[in-house]
Amino acid sequence: MEICFISYAWDKMEPDIDSTLLLAHECASRGHQVYMLTSDNLTIRDSKTMGFCEKLDLNYQISEDPEIFFEEAKFSSETKVLGDMDVIFMRDDPPLDPIVLNFLDSIEDDVFLINSIGGLREANNKIYTASYYDPEGEFIPATYVSKNKNYLRQIIEEHDGDKMIMKPLNGFGGKGVIVIEKNAMQNVNSLLDFYIHGQESNKSNYVIIQDYVEGAEKGDVRVIMLHDQPLGAIRRVPAKGEARSNISSGGTAEHYVLNEKEIELCKRIGAKLVEDGIYFSGLDLIGGKLIEVNVLSPGGLVEINWNLETPIQSLVVDYLEERVAEKK
Repeated sequence: MEICFISYAWDKMEPDIDSTLLLAHECASRGHQVYMLTSDNLTIRDSKTMGFCEKLDLNYQISEDPEIFFEEAKFSSETKVLGDMDVIFMRDDPPLDPIVLNFLDSIEDDVFLINSIGGLREANNKIYTASYYDPEGEFIPATYVSKNKNYLRQIIEEHDGDKMIMKPLNGFGGKGVIVIEKNAMQNVNSLLDFYIHGQESNKSNYVIIQDYVEGAEKGDVRVIMLHDQPLGAIRRVPAKGEARSNISSGGTAEHYVLNEKEIELCKRIGAKLVEDGIYFSGLDLIGGKLIEVNVLSPGGLVEINWNLETPIQSLVVDYLEERVAEKK
């Protein structure tokens, strides 16, 4: 099997916690040919979508330790027709560049894409979660998306609770997530101006205002989904004095077992994900409610694997092998 990871550069990985590295290591350990490709190295030649790839050398004993594998890995440059691959695995950092999907449109019928082009287009931003139909508010906290400052301020003023969450639509890794408190309304105008306009007066950005879910101060739960099933979870606990629980923001990981309500949530969301062509994703839950769906490069595999008999990357590559066999 030939598999191409469209990802951040190899030397940008953090080998002790990097989920993409685990996936690439599992593929290489099974003898599958791995290619690494950054999104700015796509091209079209002779009407074919191609990539200036880095081909992993498999002519040596692959270490069982992913960190040693990372240090020993050798690559050679090769221009590849992407339609000749078996799998394209999207592992780039958000926000998603829509031009990348335009390149891949032409090969969607030829390779197995995880995740699908349509799924990535629909689900790569936080509006996807907000648009889920949940009129009773059972699984999705009330969410408002706008770049109209007066409207957003009105939402905050009329909200029944004392707190709300504000974050940029295109943020990732917890960047820009803050807690707004009713007793500090004098700061809201300034915050909204900054989030909507940033430092560019001629450009405006969408902002998300979301109900504050009780228990958020204790952290969130990251669930890794494969097809429509949860593979495992961790609780991410924020550092002292920090509202964000992302590991990249200083959060720590703890063992976590999903409860019945969370399993039911994963079941409902999983069916929708597969329908939309999302086969590998990360769900962020707080208090049994879905906060975000991560479809580009969900992390947490290293930490979740601490509590599993079969590591997630093994289950993922099993799945890829099955899907490729079906396609062929």
